[in-house]
Amino acid sequence: MTEDLIPNEPLESLVRRYRQQPKSLSKQVRAQQSLRLLVEQDWPSGMKLPSHRRICSALGLARNTLAGAINTLVEEGLLVTGHGQGTWTHRPQSGSVLPAQPALDGLSDRARELLSQPGAAEVQSGAFVPGIPDIAQFPMRKWRQLYASVTVPQNALLLSYSTGGYGPLKRAIRDFLRRWRHFDCDPEQIIITEGTHNGLELCALALADTGDRVVMESPCYWGARNVFTACGLTLEMLPWYPGVGYRGEVQPSPKLLYLTGSQHYPLSVPTSRSDKEALSQRLSPDYIIEDDYEFNGQRDTRLVFDPRSQKHILAGSFSKLLFPGLRLGYLVVPHHLAPTISRLRSEVFREGRMLDQAVLATFIANGDLDLWYQRIQKEYLARQQVMHDQLRQVPAITQLSAPSHAISLCAQFSDSVDDLLVTRQLFREHFIVKPLSAVCAPEDRRRGLIMGVGMLNRESLRKEAIRFREALKRLTL
Repeated sequence: MTEDLIPNEPLESLVRRYRQQPKSLSKQVRAQQSLRLLVEQDWPSGMKLPSHRRICSALGLARNTLAGAINTLVEEGLLVTGHGQGTWTHRPQSGSVLPAQPALDGLSDRARELLSQPGAAEVQSGAFVPGIPDIAQFPMRKWRQLYASVTVPQNALLLSYSTGGYGPLKRAIRDFLRRWRHFDCDPEQIIITEGTHNGLELCALALADTGDRVVMESPCYWGARNVFTACGLTLEMLPWYPGVGYRGEVQPSPKLLYLTGSQHYPLSVPTSRSDKEALSQRLSPDYIIEDDYEFNGQRDTRLVFDPRSQKHILAGSFSKLLFPGLRLGYLVVPHHLAPTISRLRSEVFREGRMLDQAVLATFIANGDLDLWYQRIQKEYLARQQVMHDQLRQVPAITQLSAPSHAISLCAQFSDSVDDLLVTRQLFREHFIVKPLSAVCAPEDRRRGLIMGVGMLNRESLRKEAIRFREALKRLTL
């Protein structure tokens, strides 16, 4: 078949997808995103793409720009090429999409425990993957401009180590917390970390010894559970039920009490300040760590964190507000702990990322972070409403988190549904979700799915939500 006789429909669908991509992205990224979505969701495996010449002409791309996008997808296994023969789509067969189980021979007991339970997925992109914000619409052009503005000869010190974090960033975070979380702290209380996991590990190293107890909520954030396990702490979990409170008993006086912030993760519902205060008083832990993991966009706060307290610590991250690859977060610690934890961070992990910190400081101080989040949270709410409308039609779902400004939502199943099995079956249909039971205490029998709304928008979201609804109906009969 000659090139001119190749059907126009693939080219037309590629043009539509390309035009839907944010214009703030580079042409290569827009082409790459468009092709990836079409291969994963629309085009059959083994379909030959129109020639590169026709694609470039239709999209207004240079040949090397398209080649860069295609090469990336070839490396990901979504496209295959033959020299002088063309490019074809390639979807992994349904029996081969499940990630390989890690080999556990010869590993430590802690490594075995961590790797034997669901945690971070090998696949970090796809329909409804939880924990990933909208990175397609993030204003990367502005971000690049800020990098150019801080990368000048007189800023050579930004290439060195940092001690406790970049001063202007700590002041910007203080002001950000004052606006959004309604408390005042001193910049000296803020320690810049490489994300929430790094901050929690610092707390565990500084404040607890091997075997010390940490009490967590059930269901819990799997990342915090894994960090504490890796640090050799003894985990105890208390089920929390919205509107009911904590159920179960644990011994008082644990070394650490770990709580989620204003928005519970993974249930994706508002937390209860009164419940957390009552639990803190009942257990009387040495230290209370509150993790503002999922920023819900509400200016009222449900935190029990008190910056004047000798035992309260707040952990936060910008991965869910901006993009996960940034890997910058913060701890707000009591005054007397700040010098010690800051020095410990330097001794164990060293410190850097000063260029990233300088860019983030400017991004916050200029008001760009507030503007970005005020815009994107409206998108998240609209997407959650789309998902809610579809999922409430699935008979097996007994509870569904209400639409919110957060990037996650949670659906709970009836007791007869095996959420681990459903998760694996959904993976074969290119849906990336987490099972709720994997982050619950043994006595907590809740089952369900943890999902995200950051990776899909507009027409692709509605289409995938309908497909997801039908798959769930079929798999939970």
